[in-house]
Amino acid sequence: MLKKILLSLILINVAVATSSAQSLATYELRSPNGAITVRIVADTLLRYHVFYKNQALIRDAATALHILNGPVLGKSPAVRRTEKRSVRDTIFPVVREKRDRIPDIFEELTLHCAGSFKIIFRAYDDGVAYRFVTDFRDSITICTETAHFRFPDNRLVYYPAVQPRSDADIFHTSFESPYSISRLDTLPAQRLAFSPVLLADSTAPFVVITESDLLDYPGMFLQKAADRGLKAVFAPYPANIRVTEGEFPQQIVTERRNWIARRGGTGAFPWRVIVIAPAAADLVQNDLVFRLASPNRIKETDWIKPGTSTEEWIIGSNIYGVPFEAGINTNTYRYYIDFAHRFGLEYVMLDAGWSDVKDLFRITPGMNIDSIADYARSKGVSLILWTLSMTLDRQLDSAMQQFQRWGVRCIMTDFMDRDDQHMVQFYERIAEATAQYRIMVMFHGAYKPAGMQRTYPHLITREGALGSEFNIWSDLVTPEHDLLLPFIRQLSGPMDYEPGILDNATQQTFRSIGTKVMTQGTRSHQLAMFIVYESPLQMFSGNPSTGFREPEFMELLGSLPTTWDELRVLRAQFSDHLVLARRHGRDWYLAAMNDWTPFQTDISLDFLPPGSYRATICADGANAHRYPSDYTISEKTVGPKDVLPIRLKPGGGWVARLQPE
Repeated sequence: MLKKILLSLILINVAVATSSAQSLATYELRSPNGAITVRIVADTLLRYHVFYKNQALIRDAATALHILNGPVLGKSPAVRRTEKRSVRDTIFPVVREKRDRIPDIFEELTLHCAGSFKIIFRAYDDGVAYRFVTDFRDSITICTETAHFRFPDNRLVYYPAVQPRSDADIFHTSFESPYSISRLDTLPAQRLAFSPVLLADSTAPFVVITESDLLDYPGMFLQKAADRGLKAVFAPYPANIRVTEGEFPQQIVTERRNWIARRGGTGAFPWRVIVIAPAAADLVQNDLVFRLASPNRIKETDWIKPGTSTEEWIIGSNIYGVPFEAGINTNTYRYYIDFAHRFGLEYVMLDAGWSDVKDLFRITPGMNIDSIADYARSKGVSLILWTLSMTLDRQLDSAMQQFQRWGVRCIMTDFMDRDDQHMVQFYERIAEATAQYRIMVMFHGAYKPAGMQRTYPHLITREGALGSEFNIWSDLVTPEHDLLLPFIRQLSGPMDYEPGILDNATQQTFRSIGTKVMTQGTRSHQLAMFIVYESPLQMFSGNPSTGFREPEFMELLGSLPTTWDELRVLRAQFSDHLVLARRHGRDWYLAAMNDWTPFQTDISLDFLPPGSYRATICADGANAHRYPSDYTISEKTVGPKDVLPIRLKPGGGWVARLQPE
């Protein structure tokens, strides 16, 4: 009798367990090539798993959207119906960052859920993404968003950590940090990182966590979560803001709401993006963030003109060999215009100081903007003006009209240093206003692009990376750092690094001297950045007085395009070295960079179309390991059957321009 009772209890338990398992709705999505699988489970929270060739990359990740005084979207979701579609399309970007046509190929699964929302998953051959879409009658307030990324193993994490400020909360950052490296289990628990964040393991593909289509919503930070995971953190909406004093006043949030975003009830939220790269080269070639962003909203785009500009702030206008006192004055900028005209640079930047930072119409004594603008126009050079973001916002319409009268083609705006919803809305407001006046924009003190440059292609570039200016006051900008940027930060979009400093030093001889700025690594390393780093508006930050004395080098630099029709990665070792080839029209441009470890290889030119090409090659000089400003420039005729040797010194570089004969 006892055996019968025990058997009955076991059968009842099995039946309950089976019934419970069957109640969990499971859905599966595969990438077009079948290598990536997403398995979605409608559990107590909506959860998903990501596999690459049956190897788990993400396990039991959870996602939900928490509505203030309302439901938690994704909690015990009731899926009413599903919808699948296959897309085989091509994007033709207005500004060609990587290539002139972008295959947009993916499989999509939409879960339509009870409660006026749906969640969309996409599987590409190079990554996975998901987003929420709501359909409420009234506006909604988001308390927070759950986005937990859990990993099956204890991976290495490469992350740029937020550096706490003494005068503001943790959500204030210029988004300029060196990369820290840690295992998931030793990641500092309270440290915030801004994305993209990369995870590496010797037995699995690289994984990068980031976001796309960031509009009217706060940006995503990442923080350590339990069970070898990362969790999303979002800046709450500002409740009170004060303005700091000092050289560059800015807005500081002193109190925040208990929610992160308030917006219309109908609309899509940003994509949560998981890039999957079996090889390091796949990271450099990836443009998933761009593909996921909202399409171009500007009807006419022929006025958007990429190019290269001078930039005087990093060297403090410390030019020499001139018959006038250098500084923020008309004569100095006329000199810069002559330099740009001589070497084929399209733009000259007037950086901070040309006007009162609090009033764009109070011009600095010694500056005659009308005269400078007229002189630039006569030389076929266009102007870029720096602005303080807070001042630009206050004087926006009148400033746009004045800039248009001066013929200004682009502005930089600076010192936002936040990505809460209030600040993201500022970016969109500037994008709309500048498009109306046909003025391009570059953002400094800015979060990563997150695809916004597809939606507003005149947002030509932005900072969001630790770059050249840090040479002024630190030793953080090392060749090792330089070799992480194209594998991590560049996945999110254009990056204004501002290369081209002409005073170069070894690891031992480098000093941070504000009045005599130098770089770590070779001169050719600086030149290679103009090809390796994607920025449709490149900023040459070297000293034009030195440039005038090295015309062959500057003529090569000035000839480099800033947009590209094709990209090929020829050699890539994550964080160690990178060799790539880019095509612009019929011309090819090759570049190589390495960290402090010398590197050499031979590159076949078999990717070239038939014919002969005139190769102009800039390489590290024989003594560049001791005197990094040493370089050679040579010319030769090459063709598809030839091989070019590349020999890089510590922190070295190499560039070749190949033009059909």
